[in-house]
Amino acid sequence: MSSEIPSSKSSPDIGASRGQPDSKTGAARTQPLDAGLYVVSTPIGNLRDITLRALDTLQSVDEVLAEDTRVARRLLDTYDIRAKVSPYHDHNGAQRRPEILQRLEAGAAIALISDAGTPLVSDPGWKLVHDALEHGIKVIPVPGASAVLAGLVASGVASDRFMFCGFLPAKSAARQKEARALAEVEASLVFYESGPRLAASLADLAEVMGEARDAAVARELTKLFEETRRGTLGELAAHYAEAGAPKGEIVLLVGPPQVQQVTPEQLDAALYAALQSGSVKAAAAEVAELLGVPRREAYQRALQLKNG
Repeated sequence: MSSEIPSSKSSPDIGASRGQPDSKTGAARTQPLDAGLYVVSTPIGNLRDITLRALDTLQSVDEVLAEDTRVARRLLDTYDIRAKVSPYHDHNGAQRRPEILQRLEAGAAIALISDAGTPLVSDPGWKLVHDALEHGIKVIPVPGASAVLAGLVASGVASDRFMFCGFLPAKSAARQKEARALAEVEASLVFYESGPRLAASLADLAEVMGEARDAAVARELTKLFEETRRGTLGELAAHYAEAGAPKGEIVLLVGPPQVQQVTPEQLDAALYAALQSGSVKAAAAEVAELLGVPRREAYQRALQLKNG
């Protein structure tokens, strides 16, 4: 991702700020920006997590497109930025895109922001960026805060390879189906989730992916009550089932599949032993946690052994 853009139509120094820093924001006052769509990251909680370049850009564009103009206005007012702000979201996007594209083609510099974090990540801005590129319009990223990355680095799960998966489905059957599709991906998985659905989602992930799989729940990142709870999927599912729905914005992280390979013989031996003193369900739960295999797989095999 490029981190440099022309800061002025007349300046040959790409990425350089022009003028003196603003006394309140610390951002430089600049000459007009090059025409294009500026995709600007905003704070996910702490308003100080905005870059000087983002402030500079928001001061200089012809218009700021925002999911919620009230949220955007609070941010801009904090830094005494008087930019024109207009709504752009899922409900009016199809209607607004032709007009926005026409203005961009005519030479306007327009910023796209989300309510929090980096636009296009679980956000309606993708279609606008796609159409802008199709029309030959320059799209300039202005990087900054991201809940995905903040959650990942605080989670303790493997960060060398990860996959952002958005929100899990609301219904358990669909959630488990998606979990099965993702279970063998050799990377950490990052989800957004709501408080009321968290415990159920963790339980479904544990059943499909195995209770022993590493996981973390990051909540209210960069805010006053920031919390990151680490454990296995089984431990976290049990905790939130008892503690109830947490408040705030949530990032749910699941570590990659266990490196340990369990052979069919090892699984059968463990299940045979567990079945001597417990039911099929209890034996499957015990072995799933012990060997790190999905509970559904352990249950189906235990049932076969019990019946055969």
